[in-house]
This record gives sequence, structure tokens and C-alpha cells, in this order.
Amino acid sequence: MNTIRGDAFLRADGRKGIRNTVAVVYLVECAHHVAREIQLPFREADVHLIGFGGCYPNDYAFRMLEALCTHPNVGAALLVSLGCEGFNRRGLLDAIRASGRPADTLVIQETGGTRSSIERGREWVRDVKRRLEATPRGPLAPHELVVGTICGGSDGTSGITANPGIGRAFDRLVADGAACIFEETGELIGCERVMAARAATPELGQMIVDAVAKAARYYSVLGHGSFAPGNADGGLTTQEEKSMGAYAKSGSARISGLIKPGDVPRAGGLYLLDVVPDGEVRFGFPNVNDNAEIVELVACGAHVTLFSTGRGSVVGSAISPVIKVCANPETYRSLRDDMDVDAGRILEGRGTLDEVGAEIHRLALAVAAGAKTASESLGHQEFVLGYKRFDQVGPACHPAYA
Repeated sequence: MNTIRGDAFLRADGRKGIRNTVAVVYLVECAHHVAREIQLPFREADVHLIGFGGCYPNDYAFRMLEALCTHPNVGAALLVSLGCEGFNRRGLLDAIRASGRPADTLVIQETGGTRSSIERGREWVRDVKRRLEATPRGPLAPHELVVGTICGGSDGTSGITANPGIGRAFDRLVADGAACIFEETGELIGCERVMAARAATPELGQMIVDAVAKAARYYSVLGHGSFAPGNADGGLTTQEEKSMGAYAKSGSARISGLIKPGDVPRAGGLYLLDVVPDGEVRFGFPNVNDNAEIVELVACGAHVTLFSTGRGSVVGSAISPVIKVCANPETYRSLRDDMDVDAGRILEGRGTLDEVGAEIHRLALAVAAGAKTASESLGHQEFVLGYKRFDQVGPACHPAYA
């Protein structure tokens, strides 16, 4: 298959979007309500609410919002500021405009307060939606896709059905030339040597080992690992069992690079996303819930995310569609409206891993072509962004470009 769709949204940086979303972005929690009210009438018209709640500036948060507002699925962005927060709103506005996208800032303290800010914001969104109808279009090929994967609400079936099914789909997507991103290092403890053996270079392999060791230290300081009570209730027995299940999502391709939130893969291949902050433990848990991890995958350019769940998760995401792959057949029957793929049928003899992998692969391409996922149809647009700190990756993390 050489072309997924002929009308993808063309961006000035050469990337192509599968959606043409308008982002309404609050730059502090004090502006959240106004931003939400601006977006609300357009929530079914591809206008999404994202933002950062902190008042103190944070380089990671700025980098994330810059990556998200210039994501290929985003056509325009409205920044909603209270006016006295520490966020560098001018820098973000300049970055978005430099990408060729329409963008503006609404400062509540300068526009007469809540009512007038909401009215002005809605007027801006209506106008920009009309302008986006003229977005240039062009063909999108599989090798131009970025696809992420995450597991959440895992149980004893996740590592047997959905996760390896996603791994088979990843192998197909990598063979198509797509960039595929799996995470997170905190849920891969014990698998570091196995991953290192798959790395493109020995130096990259050592970086992977070091990243997982950092995650283990981080969680040790916090007193909790990534193994949650819900995982145990669902039949998982140890961190190692969970890690092997999470690892199965990566498939069998060579690992081409190690990236951090906001890093966009520069070529096709398989990439590991390190989501655990660098330096001392200072901002609490690396990700407070699954949505924070999805946001980081999206910030790395993911057009679509494959979400494996055994116990059941109903979340979606702002900006990029989420495909739910259900590991447990009982969960699938219970939450049918929220699921896209019944991987649990493997346990009941109604399918094989290869068949499930092929279905996930086909669905990822169909969603890239415009088909809606279950979470999209239900209106899910969850978003979480907090404080973190990361060092820049070095050339060993991208051996193909060293």
C-alpha cells in the first residue's frame, strides 16, 4: 500500500496531519475555565482543549506545548492566559506562528474578564475554522506515519493477547517504514538487557540499560513502582511479569533510537520513549496516569496511539486518536462501545496473534485515513501535563544520525 489517503493536511515543516484540529490552550489553571468555555460549543467540531496548570515556568511544559501546538494534526492554536503566570506565552505564540499556523493569545486580565474573553475566544475559533478549510492537502504514505503505544489497566491477559498483538502490528508498521514508539522505562524494569541486545549499536544499548536503571532508582525513592494494586487485582503477580507483558508491545524489530518527550523521530523505525525525568526526584511520580503518557507520545509526533487494556480503560486523547486493543474477552464484552479490537478472542480460540496483529495494523492505517476510533466517537479528549525535567539526548541515542 503506497498511499493511505490522498487528502492529508500538509504542514510547512513537511509533515502531514490526519486531523486538522484547533487547539485551545490554557497557560495556567486560572485560565482553564475560560479556555474550556471557549472550546465547549466546538467540542464535536475538532476543537480540543489542552494546557498547563502550573503558575511557575517549566522548560519541559513549554517544550511539550510547543510540540503539541505544532503537531501535524493541529491546524491552529489559541493561547488563553490569565496574564500574570510565569509561562512564556510570547515565546510559544512566536513558535506556533513560525510553523505557519494561525495563532493568537487571549489575556483575560486585558480583555475585560470571563465573559468578554469567552466571547472573543469563540469568535476567533469560528473565524479560524473557516480559514482552515483552505488547508493544503496531499497524499499520505505509511512511511510518513508516527504511531505510539501504551498499556493501561493491565491484567493477566494483557501480556498474552493485546500487547503481543500490538507488537505484531508494530513489526508490520516498521516494515512499512513508519516510526513506532513504545514506552515506558518504568514498566520495562528487568527487560533492559533484552532491549539492549536489539539496539542498533552497543552505545544505544548501554543508553537503554542506563535509562531503565534511572527509572528503577526513581521509583525506589518514591516508594512505589509502576505495579499498581489494580494490576494485582487483575491477576498480574510481579513487576517482572508486567514488564515482560509491556515489552511485548515493542515487537521484534531493531531498536533504532532512544527519545524523550517532545523528540520527534527523524526516520522510520522502532524507538523507546524514556518518560522518567532526569536529575533528582523533585516532581513526584513520572506520570500520574495513562493520559500523561499518551500526551508525551503525541508530543513525539504520534498521529495515532495503540492502547492495550485488560481491565478496561475508556480514555482517549486530545489531538491524536487512540485505538483501544482489549486483552480480556470478558472486558471486551462488558465495555464493547469503548473498544476497537477484541484481542481477547485469542484466549477463546477465535483468532491468532498474527490475525490480531494484522487487524490492528489495518485499523491504524484506516484511522490515519480518517476513520474514527471508539474514543473519538464518544468524545474523549483527555489531557494531562505536569512538571518534569529532562536532559537533551546525545548522538548515541540516534545512531543513524551520529
